[in-house]
Amino acid sequence: MENTKDLTEHTSRTERKRRDSFGMFDGYDSCSEDTSSSSSSDESEEEVAPLPTSLPIIKNNGQVYTYPDGKSGMATCEMCGMVGVRDAFYSKTKRFCSVSCSRSYSSNSKKASILARLQGKPPTKKAKVLQKQPLVAKLAAYAQYQATLQNQAKTKAAVPVEGFSWGNYINSNSFTAAPVTCFKHAPMGTCWGDISEGVRVEVPNTDCSLPTKVFWIAGIVKLAGYNALLRYEGFENDSSLDFWCNICGSDIHPVGWCATSGKPLVPPRSIQHKYTNWKAFLVKRLTGAKTLPPDFSQKVSESMQYPFKASMRVEVVDKTHLCRTRVAVVESVIGGRLRLVYEESEDKTDDFWCHMYSPLIHHIGWSRSIGHRFKRSDITKKQEGHFDAPPHLFMKVKEVDTAGEWFKEGMKLEAIDPLNLSAICVATIRKVLADGYLMIGIDGSEAADGSDWFCYHATSPSIFPVGFCEINMIELTPPRGYAKLPFKWFDYLRETDSIAAPVKLFNKEVPNHGFHVGMKLEAVDLMEPRLVCVATVTRIIHRLLRIHFDGWEDEYDQWVDCESPDLYPVGWCQLTGYQLQPPAPQASRDSQSSSSKQKKKAKSQQYKGHKKMTSLQLKEELLDGEEYSFLQGASDQESNGSASYYIKQEP
Repeated sequence: MENTKDLTEHTSRTERKRRDSFGMFDGYDSCSEDTSSSSSSDESEEEVAPLPTSLPIIKNNGQVYTYPDGKSGMATCEMCGMVGVRDAFYSKTKRFCSVSCSRSYSSNSKKASILARLQGKPPTKKAKVLQKQPLVAKLAAYAQYQATLQNQAKTKAAVPVEGFSWGNYINSNSFTAAPVTCFKHAPMGTCWGDISEGVRVEVPNTDCSLPTKVFWIAGIVKLAGYNALLRYEGFENDSSLDFWCNICGSDIHPVGWCATSGKPLVPPRSIQHKYTNWKAFLVKRLTGAKTLPPDFSQKVSESMQYPFKASMRVEVVDKTHLCRTRVAVVESVIGGRLRLVYEESEDKTDDFWCHMYSPLIHHIGWSRSIGHRFKRSDITKKQEGHFDAPPHLFMKVKEVDTAGEWFKEGMKLEAIDPLNLSAICVATIRKVLADGYLMIGIDGSEAADGSDWFCYHATSPSIFPVGFCEINMIELTPPRGYAKLPFKWFDYLRETDSIAAPVKLFNKEVPNHGFHVGMKLEAVDLMEPRLVCVATVTRIIHRLLRIHFDGWEDEYDQWVDCESPDLYPVGWCQLTGYQLQPPAPQASRDSQSSSSKQKKKAKSQQYKGHKKMTSLQLKEELLDGEEYSFLQGASDQESNGSASYYIKQEP
């Protein structure tokens, strides 16, 4: 194969480009490690067609087609930001919540803390993992002092994270990751197409001694979210040079990109001796194979454009009083996640993290429009440069008909406790707002002033009719201090002179979400929402997912909806530049295991749920004359189809 080309060859190549818009073979004339032809030209900026539903098929004439049916007494820790009772803080100055935070601050590691990184600074080698406090202590602190929602979870422990690799983690344990198509809110979530094992791409050739950057063809051996395990073409069953990369990365291209961009294709040095005619080899291997759409990188870039901008004003839940909202300003946007700073915070440390599609944020004026409590800002006028976020940017809720039978104050239901997301609790509707919104309180642990009521929409997947936990074999958390155990809904309704909210008013839609038990993903710790952690789906109840944070006790698990914007594919943090929290090492788990288990045991003895009632008992006792039959929940199974939890029987 010649290393240089004369004018005739160049002209012939140009003509081929005109005939072959895909140009997959144009770059193979330089398939030699001795080649000196290279180009510094950037990626082609030609306009491309919309992303096809199926991947392009490489045909032996270079053409491309797609399948037609394509498929005041408080203090704030200066190190970690935790809010707590001042008297319980460490040292005379009360500047830190613990000895570890004091030492970390003293050792000048504050600049490398997670807070600093998530505020836009790049990760450093001093990255930390936040260690968790026992759940009982966390909830007790809130009940006594009304501390903030995100500050109830954990104290800090210095654990290096630079050694964590999703690829090694998945390979060594044979894990499976949730596909990108499960996450409609994530980049490429709605236009991922059928990228799968066997798809070919052009990637940098790292097995090469040339001084310039060269490329070679590789095939996807395994997919894990955005990450792909690739093997260079020609290695057959040899996995010695397999490597993981993010398929949305800037160095991953469809077959034919090198030809159109003037980049050299050079076979890896380890296998260069195997064939004398590499062009013929590639033609034979690639004919009929799939590759990425030609505009894949453009689509990735477009899907990572976010409408929320810094300095936009929004209304967001007040993390110190869940029953009200406050004005906050967008400080930064990372991967669609917003760092919001409450407007009164002069030093910009009083913040709250959430996704732009979170149900916790709303446009300015939302609270007044529905009758929700709102804390007026001490700031009388907007600061210079701040402006209200347009209402159309916020996630729309489903319209409901409140004219007929509707929720009423005092009705009982079951709800995920926002202060203990591992528990579904006995709850009460405390106030009915406009547009289908409800104020909910957890029975037995409500503050006298109602400051811990929280707002759920009637269509929220976090509220359930009476009997949901019993039917789906989930432990229901009874009211704190309720002595008549095992808990029975019929007795409780009679004792409190209450009625259950009608079953038909709840959201019973179950999308075909695609999750399976055991799948890996990256998930926000909603008790510390600035953190995104390595996590696993451990249970599936219709559309409800039980998320376990790898390396931590089960008591930190969280119930999350399958369409939650706080769940992401493997590789999302790498793609967006967010800091990923790896699984806790064994040493950290052992240090908190003993005390955690003791407290968990005490909690279970005090709040232990009851043996399950039968469907017939619930039907007779709870539903006040109406006949319902209960569909058995698919506990720990993949219930993906459209389904209902309950079906009303016709007379």
